[in-house]
Amino acid sequence: MERIRNSHQTGFTLVEAMVSLVVLAVGMLGVAAMYIESLRSGHMSVSYTNAVTLAADMADRIRANSLGIHSYAGTGVGNGTAGSNNNCVNGLVDCASALLAADDLFWWYEDIKNLMPVNRSATVAVVNVPPLDQYTITLTWPERGQPQPVSYVLTFRQ
Repeated sequence: MERIRNSHQTGFTLVEAMVSLVVLAVGMLGVAAMYIESLRSGHMSVSYTNAVTLAADMADRIRANSLGIHSYAGTGVGNGTAGSNNNCVNGLVDCASALLAADDLFWWYEDIKNLMPVNRSATVAVVNVPPLDQYTITLTWPERGQPQPVSYVLTFRQ
């Protein structure tokens, strides 16, 4: 009695396994690149959200101190050097409008220092256009992966 050999094999060959590993590796590299880009975008959105919040905060401070209207104009780098701590916050000291503006700038720049990336800058510009004054609050910061610094500008009239 003669046995018949089955020469038809089942399973994967080494070449098929290697090709599937290459395809899987390329796919994983794409997932890794997408993950890195999502981290970068998340960081940028946090910085942008902080800039919007900080600009709105300064706009509210300016609106609240309408008598110190021109005392808010100034430029700083967000390192706490602008303005001065006059202890006007929470009514600890009764401050005139110019002192309150200097105090507002000081605490605003402290917030910028704590919330924004290093090498940031912030400015408040006031243009007298009767009967209203126009304020332009600008925050600029470097962002990884961006060739130019990113800026947020808030303009309003009072």
